Amino acid sequence: MNCIRVNTGIPYDVLIRRGILRDAGAEIKKVKPNTRLAVITDSNVSPLYLHTLLNSLEQAGYRDIPSFTMPAGESTKSLENAGLLYQLLSQAKISRDCCLIALGGGVIGDLTGFVASTYLRGIPFIQIPTTLLAQVDSSVGGKTAVNLPTGKNLVGTFWQPSLVLCDPDTLSTLPEDVFADGVAEAIKCGMIKDAVLFDLLAHQDPQTHLEEIISRCICVKRDVVEKDEHDTGDRMLLNFGHTMGHAVENWMQYQQRHGQCVAVGMVMMVRAQVAAGMLAPTVLEKLLQICQKYCLPVSCSACWEDLFEICRQDKKSTTKGIRAILLRSIGDSYIQPFSFEEFKTFLRGGDQQ
Repeated sequence: MNCIRVNTGIPYDVLIRRGILRDAGAEIKKVKPNTRLAVITDSNVSPLYLHTLLNSLEQAGYRDIPSFTMPAGESTKSLENAGLLYQLLSQAKISRDCCLIALGGGVIGDLTGFVASTYLRGIPFIQIPTTLLAQVDSSVGGKTAVNLPTGKNLVGTFWQPSLVLCDPDTLSTLPEDVFADGVAEAIKCGMIKDAVLFDLLAHQDPQTHLEEIISRCICVKRDVVEKDEHDTGDRMLLNFGHTMGHAVENWMQYQQRHGQCVAVGMVMMVRAQVAAGMLAPTVLEKLLQICQKYCLPVSCSACWEDLFEICRQDKKSTTKGIRAILLRSIGDSYIQPFSFEEFKTFLRGGDQQ
């Protein structure tokens, strides 16, 4: 079993092992031995894994475990659904000495973390991610959020989990496009900090290297988050491809998967860098090839002007401009501030390439 320690303000472990879901109760008992638990999941995950989790918790001695199943999909990540969960938790008499468990993908992890951080001014929560995207990215680092109609993740908190349990076996039930969604985030990690990971994804079958891929991605995120837990500096590097990717998601009214939109965002940024003479064309070629391998989109029907206007609402925007994430090469990234006019010119160059 891989155990990765994340030394944030409140440290915690990320455990990666096939079949660990069946032993979740025993692992949770080590960090929350005398705690009442409640599980939040979604309608896709519940019939697959909720029974296994509850059975494991009961075998470990936990009793009276309420579970709440939310509708699957990005629209669940809303203030309205956060309010619904507050009511359900209150009715179930969940108190400050209780702990929530997020069983699902990034939507459930973000929503549960946001609710945990704000219900009764904050209670602990545990992440059990069941998608590749959540295992390699969103379950680690403590960012929680819900969406607004004007943009993604605009209301949120920093609230670290008490434990993260990654079971690669849960990925076997993912449709191909959902698995590829997570690969896009793994590609991002390779692009910004780990050229070896990028090459592994480009040339190997990821299904046979899942533990290594998940571990490498989490190590990239851990190293960045430990230096900048609250996203005021280097942690912004993790948003490579996300400024434009979130704009694509918003423009498509969240009808396209997050990783697919991030892939489009990465290509748009790299294409603009190449057009500006800031990056070798071979980087774009390699990115396009790896996206093709995983059937990830590299463009969308939205015009860049519309996406630019949405970018003004991005979390990395200021009143004066946008802090974009750029590359020097694969595995080497940096933060580049742009004024809004400079960023518009930058995007226009990529569109004209």
